[in-house]
Amino acid sequence: MEFMSAKEAANKWGISQRRVAVLCSENRITDAAMVGNMWIIPDTAKKPEDARSKKYIMNDDKIIKPFLKWAGGKGQLLKEIEKYYPFDSKAIKKYAEPFVGGGAVLFDILNKYNLEEVYISDINFELINTYYTIRDKIDELINLLSVYQSEYVSLETELRKKYYIEKRERFNYLKINGDENVDIEKASLMIFLNKTCFNGLFRVNRKGLFNVPMGAYKNPLICDEINLRLVSEKLKNVNIVCDDYKKSADFIDKHTFVYFDPPYRPLTETANFTAYTEELFNDDEQITLARFADEITNKGAKVLISNSDPKNMDISDDFFDNIYSEYKIKRVGANRIINCKSEARGKIKELLISNF
Repeated sequence: MEFMSAKEAANKWGISQRRVAVLCSENRITDAAMVGNMWIIPDTAKKPEDARSKKYIMNDDKIIKPFLKWAGGKGQLLKEIEKYYPFDSKAIKKYAEPFVGGGAVLFDILNKYNLEEVYISDINFELINTYYTIRDKIDELINLLSVYQSEYVSLETELRKKYYIEKRERFNYLKINGDENVDIEKASLMIFLNKTCFNGLFRVNRKGLFNVPMGAYKNPLICDEINLRLVSEKLKNVNIVCDDYKKSADFIDKHTFVYFDPPYRPLTETANFTAYTEELFNDDEQITLARFADEITNKGAKVLISNSDPKNMDISDDFFDNIYSEYKIKRVGANRIINCKSEARGKIKELLISNF
């Protein structure tokens, strides 16, 4: 059997090399295989049918996407969230996302608008370190990820488990004992673990140690070089901060659209998918955030907040209706994406809360 490279397939099919890599990683091209850090494809392979929207096909080479899967990621709600984008108004020239997480909304906005200033932050140091590294040290990061890709994908399942555990232990060691000299390695390990762990879930225990087991992906795309380089370029002019959301007050003014996606209020006592840091976000902190939203509303900023809807479990629970009584609250449908019990995955309501 003769093979062609992803680049050759891209030229043959009239799509981007990145799109070919995605199709390979999704097992949509029969007999495609990862050799080293590149995909090889049978030269007789046919281009898979593409059901994506024409808008994104036309601009495929320029579209960036989140480089991590993140608990509570907003990819599935973008169609609802984008309805709130106020950038058609010449008065709104800035964007702030103080709980950036995986950045689904951030990257959607960076794909669609050229803004004067953008600010993102999070209290998860390893997450923010990864953003920094992608922006400032992309070549070194890709070199390490390429090694992980080559080593991991070539292993059988039992050896993959051993390799995964070694990388998880190394990440936890650096998380506790490392300094700025190992920031690139920490970022590469964070991406590796995210691409290979169960459901792409980033979760730490009370000691701050990453504790998610290995997932069962056949050919995970650990080093998505094309997307990472595009993300790096888009982040060049983004102000990236590792701090509490209140720090954003210095950036926010009447020309700013602010999106808050805080750790969600748990629907049940055991629903701790928000535990991606050692600290949990309790009801007092939800109230403090609401009052902070009041403060920046008084500055003239446009504010949008997402959260869980407690009425999913208790129709009489008016917690968010009360603390955001002066705001507009919309209930939208969403799917549970990360849940260990399949019967608990399904349609629920989430809240989109705005001051405009």
